[in-house]
Amino acid sequence: MRVLVVTAVPVERDAVTRAYGAGEISVRRVPGAEIHRAGPLDVLAGGAGPAAAAASAAYALAAGGYGLVVSAGIGGGFPGAAPVGSLVVASEIVAADLGADTPDGFLPVTALGFGRDRFVPPPALVRETAAATGARPGGVLTVSTVTGSADRAAALLAAHPGAVAEAMEGFGVAEAAGLRDLPVLEIRAVSNAVGPRDRDAWRIGDALTALTEAFGKLIPVLEGWTRHDRDDTAG
Repeated sequence: MRVLVVTAVPVERDAVTRAYGAGEISVRRVPGAEIHRAGPLDVLAGGAGPAAAAASAAYALAAGGYGLVVSAGIGGGFPGAAPVGSLVVASEIVAADLGADTPDGFLPVTALGFGRDRFVPPPALVRETAAATGARPGGVLTVSTVTGSADRAAALLAAHPGAVAEAMEGFGVAEAAGLRDLPVLEIRAVSNAVGPRDRDAWRIGDALTALTEAFGKLIPVLEGWTRHDRDDTAG
């Protein structure tokens, strides 16, 4: 089974492919991007934000041959749930700011009567990923604007009490996977705390190292997982 892994930027893509060690990495150029093949993984740096991630993932998936799609990279962890340097795996992928602002507060797109605002990865795969990597399972929020204040962080947690992290691409990748009826997984290494913006406190290098180590442990899980044999939600 081939796995499409979608990151935002090349440094995240390279952190994933480094997990394959000394194995050969081949590069296939597609319009606007490159797909790096390492073992069972095709890794694509699809761009920042949900729109770029969805478009890039959909283009790559059009070639067919994939059994699973993974959104991967670094992200912000909610204090108390996911400290800097830790790993998280999404038990649900939530579009946290897709909807409408009203005088009474935010309404998700589903409350407006159309669309969807979340995807649920296969629970068995989430459990196996957490067991193999030590990642904490929980909701990972997809946002178009990264949180930069304590008030916004508190509002997100009030709306999504089970959230452990936020990032910018997961829901877009999940939308592309959903159009192909493919399961999706999201794994993040935490580089910073969700809250007041403090670039000096970010640990991007440490998070990228943690991402490489995570995929080193995750590759056997992905190679051994099949949707109908291991997904306890498959019908």
